[in-house]
Amino acid sequence: MQNVNLTDHFLIAMPAMADPYFAKSLTYICEHSEQGALGVVVNRPIEMTLKMLFDQIGIKLESDERAENMVYFGGPVQTDRGFVLHQPAGEWLSTMAVNEHIALTTSKDILEAVGHGQGPYKFLVTLGYAGWDAGQLEQELSQNAWLTVPASAQIIFDLPWEQRLPAAMKLLGVDFASLADEAGHA
Repeated sequence: MQNVNLTDHFLIAMPAMADPYFAKSLTYICEHSEQGALGVVVNRPIEMTLKMLFDQIGIKLESDERAENMVYFGGPVQTDRGFVLHQPAGEWLSTMAVNEHIALTTSKDILEAVGHGQGPYKFLVTLGYAGWDAGQLEQELSQNAWLTVPASAQIIFDLPWEQRLPAAMKLLGVDFASLADEAGHA
């Protein structure tokens, strides 16, 4: 597992995942290197809409078109900070390109652009992110805590949140309901 790079992959929590932050979660890995990994959970909406968030941070949302978009729990790290996963990547003050089409931005300028109807055409706003120290994700993978599959932007941006995990499982040819809660023992 030493040289695995899961950037631009989904992590699918196995059914036995006991961690309440990640049980039944679909996490999109934005960066994975020997220093660790960073991703955002893409199927865990919180009880906050984009309009509520914008009101809290003092940005005017000029169109009601996206006002009811849900904000997501991105992970247990820095839950007071916003992260915008978006397509296209664009040019923002604090952006990490995941691939040539998708980026993760943490600067307020992207939210201001969204408020003015000028932001990226596809985006998902999270509070917090998921992070792993060097070797931690690899350790969890070796313990069968996660399944991995190359990610699909369509699953992230075009499907309702409740369809994202089953759709990612389909990429593997597996039905989530058919997975056992515990590994078999011979």
